[in-house]
Amino acid sequence: MKFGIFLPNGSNGYIPSKGSPVYLPTFEHNKQISIEAERQGLDFVLSMMKYRGFRGETGYWDSCLDSFTLMAAIAAATSRIELFPSVTLLAAHPAVTARMVATIDDISGGRCGLNIVTGWNKPEYVQMGIWPGDHYYQRRYEYAAEYLQVVKGLWGEGNLTHSGEFFNVVDCDVRPKPSRRVPIVCAGQSPKGLQFTAEHGDHSFIIAEQATLADFCARMRATAEQTKRRVGTYALYQLVLAETDAEALRIAEGIVAGADAGAIENILASAAMDTNTGGTSDRMKSGLSRSLEDGNLAFMGMPVIHGGPAKVAAKIDEIAEATGVDGILWSMPDFVPAIRLFGEQVMPRLTC
Repeated sequence: MKFGIFLPNGSNGYIPSKGSPVYLPTFEHNKQISIEAERQGLDFVLSMMKYRGFRGETGYWDSCLDSFTLMAAIAAATSRIELFPSVTLLAAHPAVTARMVATIDDISGGRCGLNIVTGWNKPEYVQMGIWPGDHYYQRRYEYAAEYLQVVKGLWGEGNLTHSGEFFNVVDCDVRPKPSRRVPIVCAGQSPKGLQFTAEHGDHSFIIAEQATLADFCARMRATAEQTKRRVGTYALYQLVLAETDAEALRIAEGIVAGADAGAIENILASAAMDTNTGGTSDRMKSGLSRSLEDGNLAFMGMPVIHGGPAKVAAKIDEIAEATGVDGILWSMPDFVPAIRLFGEQVMPRLTC
């Protein structure tokens, strides 16, 4: 079982609530989170990318540090932990992405991967005049497949000439090349997203309660086997960790009680535009009625593991045993102290 941190490079991290810390993203905060994660033996950090937030009282995600620039800086401040910047495909040409990853690979000594974001939040791209039209909702994984074909081609030997439906490059040169085969991750969890990751990715990120997670892991393994590939599944969880079970529950319930109604309304409005069924957007739409453990929308729809160190360790082992998941990507209300407590008092208790 591997563990990673979902870096809070957008305002307030991943919790649209007044009951959680409200803050602007800074490099210093994200650097200290990454250093602590490395110190505690965690495996990777991943940063997202948002070009337009969801407003509300808390200004949720209204500010966002650029993912590639941030990860390049964190690469220079760390020595072991894996780094995953996120590319929003509509906003960056594949040749630019290929070069940015190669640069971070050099800075980090071969620790850079890539998170592929096809993009379901239409208002982000409309404001920049780069939304291709609503047909993109249904065709975004075809676009992503060709995008990744170009990126991987540019990382291969020599120059690349490619003529496709979405991209045309002629004798395109990207050097230096990455020092290793770059691991690709994707958060698509609709049937189309699962198929895309099984065919092109190395790891899939999913937001799902325990029963659904077990089913997804099984389907991913079976689909990847058809393509003669091995694709890992990583679950996104919110961690509310405190010295006692009662204190952790109090914090978690306070976050739900303080949910930013305006931001959540805007999240749901964006999700309603997505016509691709069975994916992240559909999960958002049902988020307000979910329990803590199943992923209330005050926690961005991510299931919550809450409690003291012993309870949290037991729950992680239970999830690992029941689902066969390969790892967990954590978000949390207060990152640095929670990561320290997780490393010092939860990880030593784990059997997974």
